Amino acid sequence: MTHWFHRNPLKATAPVQFNYYGVATTPASSKICNDLRLSRTRLLELFTDLSCNPEMMKNATDLYFSLLQGFILSLDDSSQECKLRYIQNFKWTDTLQGHVPCAQQDAVFELVSMGFNVALWYTKYASRLAGKEDITEDEAKDVHRSLKIAAGIFKHLKECHIPKLITPVEKGRDLEARLIDSYIIQCQAEAQEVTIARAIELKHNPGLIAALAYETANFYQKADQTLSSLDPTYAGKWRKYLNLKSCFYMAYAYCYHGQTLLASDKCGEAIRSLQESEKFFAKAEALCKEYGETKGPGTTAKPSGHLFFRKLGSLIKNTLEKCQRENGFIYFQKVPAEAPQLELKANYGLVEPVPFEFPALNAHWTPETLAAFDLTKRPKDDTAKPKPDEEVKPLKEPDIKPQKDSGCRIS
Repeated sequence: MTHWFHRNPLKATAPVQFNYYGVATTPASSKICNDLRLSRTRLLELFTDLSCNPEMMKNATDLYFSLLQGFILSLDDSSQECKLRYIQNFKWTDTLQGHVPCAQQDAVFELVSMGFNVALWYTKYASRLAGKEDITEDEAKDVHRSLKIAAGIFKHLKECHIPKLITPVEKGRDLEARLIDSYIIQCQAEAQEVTIARAIELKHNPGLIAALAYETANFYQKADQTLSSLDPTYAGKWRKYLNLKSCFYMAYAYCYHGQTLLASDKCGEAIRSLQESEKFFAKAEALCKEYGETKGPGTTAKPSGHLFFRKLGSLIKNTLEKCQRENGFIYFQKVPAEAPQLELKANYGLVEPVPFEFPALNAHWTPETLAAFDLTKRPKDDTAKPKPDEEVKPLKEPDIKPQKDSGCRIS
């Protein structure tokens, strides 16, 4: 079963050379600076390389983050922060707020910003794979795993590293709790979509499918509510997606709950459940149109024309017609005025983020190497600091089309 997922653009960043002439006083310390520059450049290239797979991404991230940790971690396990933490200014844009960058002279800011982009890459990799027409079982597992990894990275950043930033996160920016939480919940919900598709394909119990769909709809609703206080100029399109997916999976839940009721000879209630499913599907269809017309960062697509959407519409129609036929010939039950209350709890298939940790400090970092950085030799007009008006160019994502009305690049 193919899937369609909304994606916000990747964060963009200003180049960093890690040139500390005079400060890095030995060949070993100069080599670390060179390795940092090369590994950062390589990682940024992989974000937009369609041939990149999770193994390549992990190798590149482990190398860069293990080197970057030398600017953050104390080598003697003390609570004292590393003397290099504030040596370099880093500049990053946001996924929602276009090309307006934030800058902080703090290696932790670089760690969490690059980590955020790595998590976004895993969601985009999953999206590309999930959109294939003939997705294999192994590919579906890769989609499921990638989304759980992404959720785990977002969760780790929020709980362990973003609180360490010296400069508080501005409201509406990527690193703010509301946005991070929404990304985590969206990853979990999308991974559960893969679980639901698998359960349908293997013809599992309709009760299990209904419960999973209900839980997934609630996930999407929760993610949408988390973004409700954000400026709709930035978050409006994303929220339309979360809202339509919530309605879509409520339609799924009522459809399969109707099948469960029919199997229990409750045909009247089954019809009412299917009628409620039709209502949610119609609402999702209207939201699909609104999504396509809403300006702002995010995917350019017509979800109502997607196979996953059309399949559910046919299923609801056919199941309702079957229930009505059965009721006309066998049951003759009254159809209730009120829709059945869904109090469904899935005991299987619920998704939790995969725990994530940054790699250990690179072996090239030793007390001697750190001591070889002499901060007293820094030039007074700190050239590591970018000019205020320096432009941060957006990443040229391969599956992105520019949206003419906003000038943003979107995927």
